[in-house]
Amino acid sequence: MLPPVARKKMEAWIRSRHLIFLDNFLIFETLDYSAIERFEACIASLNGTLISVAIKEKIWMGNHRQVILYQAKAYLDVPNHELKQYWIKYGAFYTRFDQRF
Repeated sequence: MLPPVARKKMEAWIRSRHLIFLDNFLIFETLDYSAIERFEACIASLNGTLISVAIKEKIWMGNHRQVILYQAKAYLDVPNHELKQYWIKYGAFYTRFDQRF
């Protein structure tokens, strides 16, 4: 994947609150495991490193269906990366799956 395409995908995830920054670390949460694979490709094209993928919890969708929430952590080596500046402008401090609200 080319870096401009990866940056655009990650900007969309920032706007939709799937992707947040925590210092130089990125936290990506999704219900779809194929999105984790796309996230890994984006990180690799931007010279970052995927650290871990874990099951965060199971979420009820309605009364009879549970889905798995995946959380991926990655490291982006550049401290003042333009994606971080984009996150400061358009992002949030919590993902859309956070239970605090």
